[in-house]
Amino acid sequence: MSARSENAAGKAAETGQAWRPPEAEVQAEAAARRASQPERAGQPPPEVAAEVFGAALGKARAFASLLATDGVTRGLIGPREASRLWDRHLLNCAVVAELLPSRGQLVDIGSGAGLPGLVLAMMCPGLDVVLVEPMLRRTSFLQECVTALDLANVTVTRARAEELAGCIQADVVTARAVAPLDRLAGWASGLLRSGGMILAIKGQSAEEEVSAARPALARLGARSTEILRVGHDKVIPATTVVRVVLAHSGGKAGKVARSGDGAGKTVGRGREEQGGAHRRRPGLA
Repeated sequence: MSARSENAAGKAAETGQAWRPPEAEVQAEAAARRASQPERAGQPPPEVAAEVFGAALGKARAFASLLATDGVTRGLIGPREASRLWDRHLLNCAVVAELLPSRGQLVDIGSGAGLPGLVLAMMCPGLDVVLVEPMLRRTSFLQECVTALDLANVTVTRARAEELAGCIQADVVTARAVAPLDRLAGWASGLLRSGGMILAIKGQSAEEEVSAARPALARLGARSTEILRVGHDKVIPATTVVRVVLAHSGGKAGKVARSGDGAGKTVGRGREEQGGAHRRRPGLA
């Protein structure tokens, strides 16, 4: 219980009134309990998970538990995804860490349930990770996960990517199942420093998307565009990533608002309906 809630409970007791903790605090405490007992929810990790996650395996197991419980009941992932969290989602995202710098800033666009943003944050504690997500129910879940997993390098920002153009100059922008490459590149260009890169996790349509996006990428000043397959010996199939390196920044650097102290911050404004949820592939809300 937080200090503020303890004070409120004490005052209620003095006056003989009933007291209930805020719903957000109840949810956060429940998430922390589930994260501390990952063996009670979801599927056990495959053997390769220890190799891929290394020291972050404990956090990955706790995150899997949160996805398999709260993630399903609150509509962040589809019910059928609970049985294939490790192979299709967690490991699929984790192998992308081999493409990341050890330090710097990473912005994850349309973070949704935290894939790949939260996974990469636990894999790369030296990175400052900003999760950008417009919908309130998703940012609430993300913040609860950040707190439960004790990820001090993560900021949760409730906004659309285009609203933050010029406010961030990140080294890397990531996205998974958010938008076609041409549109995604437009959003990402306003969040990257000169020479920064986009890592877009894609599926079988990667080559078609790259071909369709070439005019847009040329207008944005893309220095290079390549399709990579990562995690060949760890995940089946290997994760397909489109890497785009931009020659120049798409906007003037500013500052992203941060609120509160400690692990993870949530900022944003407006109603959930105003957020304009990005499209996501089936199974991910």
